[in-house]
Amino acid sequence: MSTEAMQKDSLLRGGQFLVKETSCEDVFTLEDLNEEQRMMRDSTNEFSDRELWAHWERFEQKDYAYTEECMRKAGELGLLSVAVPEAYGGMGMGFVSTMLVCDYISGATGSFSTAFGAHTGIGTMPITLYGTEEQKQKYVPKLASGEWFGAYCLTEPGAGSDANSGKTKAVLSDDGKHYAITGQKMWISNAGFCNLFIVFARIGDDKNITGFIVENNPENGISMNEEEKKLGIHSSSTRQVFFNDTQVPVENMLSTQGNGFKIAMNALNVGRIKLAAACLEAQRKVVDEAAKYANERIQFKTPIAHFGAIKAKLATMAMNAYAGESASYRAAKNIEDRIAIRESEGNSHQEAELKGVEEYAIECSILKVAVSEDAQKTTDEGLQIFGGMGFSADAPMEKAWRDARIARIYEGTNEINRMLAVGMLVKKAMKGHVDLLGPATAVGEELMGIPSFETPDYSELFAEEKDVLSRLKKVFLMVAGSAVQKFGPELEQHQQLMLAASDILIEVYMAESTLLRTEKNAKRYGEEAQATQIAMSKLYLYEATEIIIQKGKEAIISFAEGDEQRMMLMGLKRFTKYANNPNVIALRTQIADRISADNGYTFDV
Repeated sequence: MSTEAMQKDSLLRGGQFLVKETSCEDVFTLEDLNEEQRMMRDSTNEFSDRELWAHWERFEQKDYAYTEECMRKAGELGLLSVAVPEAYGGMGMGFVSTMLVCDYISGATGSFSTAFGAHTGIGTMPITLYGTEEQKQKYVPKLASGEWFGAYCLTEPGAGSDANSGKTKAVLSDDGKHYAITGQKMWISNAGFCNLFIVFARIGDDKNITGFIVENNPENGISMNEEEKKLGIHSSSTRQVFFNDTQVPVENMLSTQGNGFKIAMNALNVGRIKLAAACLEAQRKVVDEAAKYANERIQFKTPIAHFGAIKAKLATMAMNAYAGESASYRAAKNIEDRIAIRESEGNSHQEAELKGVEEYAIECSILKVAVSEDAQKTTDEGLQIFGGMGFSADAPMEKAWRDARIARIYEGTNEINRMLAVGMLVKKAMKGHVDLLGPATAVGEELMGIPSFETPDYSELFAEEKDVLSRLKKVFLMVAGSAVQKFGPELEQHQQLMLAASDILIEVYMAESTLLRTEKNAKRYGEEAQATQIAMSKLYLYEATEIIIQKGKEAIISFAEGDEQRMMLMGLKRFTKYANNPNVIALRTQIADRISADNGYTFDV
């Protein structure tokens, strides 16, 4: 079998992690970065430290001009062009490299992170993936270099999560040469300094919206409100944009009429995994600052880093950052590999990237939710470690806490993404792309059988953890399988049940990704060198199991009654049982002591 065929054979489809075992050798980790990627990370870090972190106060003072200035500098360094094909002035690098730059450029300030993400993602990407050759030649080189900046106009006052319900209209001129766009868009990132908008509008009574490339010309019926006053991301330009009979040449339609909703959804898939990446370095920086402060802050003649209450916080913060890295880069490499497979089969780069990302839309939603919420928890605990100083705007924790809050809202709220993850998985099962029915039926039969009381051999690294993980997957199959059987297509109407099922799904993916990364590196570097990572992986799985117990019980009781309920609750208990409960306090202490000794987070090196 050829290397290409073997790669295709071992690469799981999106969502298959639930029903197929993944070998640690088949996951990509930060430790697998090649020399070129490490150099790129270092140069991105250098730019971030010099231009962004060193001037974080300017971003808090609503210095929009400085955000624009930094974006231009990023363009000069090529950091805006990593994902752009070489044919259009970009670096044409793979998906992992684009994640890497997004990760390390986003940690210093949410203001720049938002500007960068809006421009490179939803501002540029729709043209590279859906544009005609003429559109790409005309606009993409300018966007890649930072000569021009892009913005994305989808949200309207009455169309947020229901993006396809927008009222903005596009009317074809009598001579058939222009569309006149009229409507209002809100929460438009980069609006204050962009040169180009991706605008979504409805033509006539079309069921779906259509995308357009619209140059920002105030003399062409385009006006804006003042900058929005926001909780965080103070120097991210955010305005309402009004289009009043704005004339757009017909050749500036993006893709085909009525294809705008698909463009918007696919752009969001990429945006979701990139948003997860954008939350990673933000977490690392918070851990760094919290560790330094905890080592320096003396109370009762002792650095507060020595107190158990502070250790618990540092350990959880580091553990969540490590899990987020593990899952994000695992999914990124899966996407990159799927793109390569499609290109080898004759797909164009555009089609390969679209289908490659779409294949892992479930994982993109999982990551968006998990990492954005962990970033919020991390900044909250970081602020708490700083105590009263954390509440002061003179210290970096206060702004980090505020900036983190938006991540749970944009690119689709976390509630929407939770329901999407489960909904997309069920649809994949219906199409035969993921076999959920067979494994779910097997779980049902297992519940009816007599459980084994033998104690397995757990002598190898993660032997028990892998056993627990395999049973946690059964919890999801038990809950989701029974819910689908009971409600069928009406499952989507039971949102709280879907939210509970989604939390189980999320914890399974995050815990598995963390274990696999550590197992791979323990084989590579030795268990002693990975002692802290092993502790983080064990702690994450234990805490994930506790969440799954809670959410599983909540879900089961919501739709099952009598004997069915009793049987499923017994199954939940059986599937979440440890033979040897980990000493979580000892694990947290071990992790925190390493963080204190290193004076920060060093697991991404």
